[in-house]
Amino acid sequence: MVCGTASNVGKSHVVSGLCRLLARRGVRVAPFKAQNMALNSWVTASGHEIGRAQGVQAVAAGAEPEVAMNPILLKPTGERTSQVVVMGRPEGHLDAAAYHELKPQLWDVVLGALDDLRSRYDVVIVEGAGSPAEINLLAHDIVNLPLARRAGLPAVVVGDIDRGGVFAALYGTVALLPEPYRALVRGFVINKFRGDPALLGDGAAELERRCGVPTLGVLPWVHDVALDAEDSLALAGRRPMAAAPAVADTLDVAAVRFPRIANFTDLDALAVEPGVEVRLVDSAGALGRPDLVVLPGTKATVDDLDWLRGRGLDRAVDASGALVLGICGGEQMMGRRITDTVESGRGEVEGLGWLDVTTTFAPDKVTRQRRGEAMGQRAAGYQIHHGRVARGEAAAAWVHLDDVYGEHEEGAVDLVDARFLGTTLHGLFEQDGFRAAFLTEVGRRAGKRFVPAGVSFAAERQAQLDRLADLLEAHLDLDALDAIVAEGARPGGAGAGAVPAPRRAS
Repeated sequence: MVCGTASNVGKSHVVSGLCRLLARRGVRVAPFKAQNMALNSWVTASGHEIGRAQGVQAVAAGAEPEVAMNPILLKPTGERTSQVVVMGRPEGHLDAAAYHELKPQLWDVVLGALDDLRSRYDVVIVEGAGSPAEINLLAHDIVNLPLARRAGLPAVVVGDIDRGGVFAALYGTVALLPEPYRALVRGFVINKFRGDPALLGDGAAELERRCGVPTLGVLPWVHDVALDAEDSLALAGRRPMAAAPAVADTLDVAAVRFPRIANFTDLDALAVEPGVEVRLVDSAGALGRPDLVVLPGTKATVDDLDWLRGRGLDRAVDASGALVLGICGGEQMMGRRITDTVESGRGEVEGLGWLDVTTTFAPDKVTRQRRGEAMGQRAAGYQIHHGRVARGEAAAAWVHLDDVYGEHEEGAVDLVDARFLGTTLHGLFEQDGFRAAFLTEVGRRAGKRFVPAGVSFAAERQAQLDRLADLLEAHLDLDALDAIVAEGARPGGAGAGAVPAPRRAS
């Protein structure tokens, strides 16, 4: 198990790197997170919804993402409420108190999913959530060290030195733990260090003397790794950088940062393209005159529509003259009307009126992968929404999805005159051919010359995963780490003795 001293200290990156590191040795490895709180999710091939981080970690492991890798997903819908997704299906909206009461009933779900993965893989890397030492939550914790104890797993704890106070955070985490959980912690990892590790002096040795836990290594701060983000905490950081310099005019893409922005990883495939600058805006004054405005997905469509209007961003976007793209919740806002008795409970709400579409929310959620064609290119992605979009006669749809589900949800159209575009499809820009065609059209509309650089989004993601694995290989004590992994393998089980010796750099 990989725990952390807090959220966003690098647990997901360490798990991704470990999955790739073990997979490169030929180990059958899978990620697991019992309970994830995130508005960015992944739709599996079977149509189940899991946390985005576990989907990417599965890619790192060379495994097919599946619902057992994240049996419980919490999607915040307000300051105190979340939609609870169990084994890939929504079970309802609960406040914190109601969810805590439900937790004891979820142990069988969590342990069953973990047992299932352990029966089929040599190694399972389990990610914790937040901090394992939240003493006010420990009695109901089903994702951190109580799970590790039940499953017989040793743990490492990751601390973020860039925030300062890493030694106090690591020491304090162990000191606050009850003895049965404290005994599970086998090592520390110090993450995001800038500068010369020698400056740490004997800090790690003194930390081990005081609490008995060794430091397995110090991972440096890196500027060229940015995987799919798990939650909005990552929005303060940078988006992925382009793999090559631009060869023509630069395109300015402004994406609206909704309070409940969801699946904003759609922006990553735009940001990876050389010559495309993606920026997040939350005020009319910050919008400027972009070439493209994106209204991304949201977990609170009606509430975020109110926010958009309250800030005057709707008027600013309309007056900008830019091409406007709404994705999922963004498209729903751009329509004529939203009828929502499910998410907000507001009933009928007037939309922005930019698209001839209406949206009706249904209790069951659509979660599925889809494919099709757009702008003469292959289109593929995933849908994840309660709101069903109906298109009027004047709707300028532009993505044609294969009729594999007995419905024609979107149709092909010439984009020459359409300024407002919408789609229910997330992940659309991960298709390199379509992204290149679309951005070329954005440039043409803006009077700019945009030349696609031929970047492969999938190859860039794989390169970043390898970069993480290389980082761990270069800076962690792999012998100690292998011993910890082997300790967690069940005697006589699929993982017993399944970890080959680490490959040393020549």
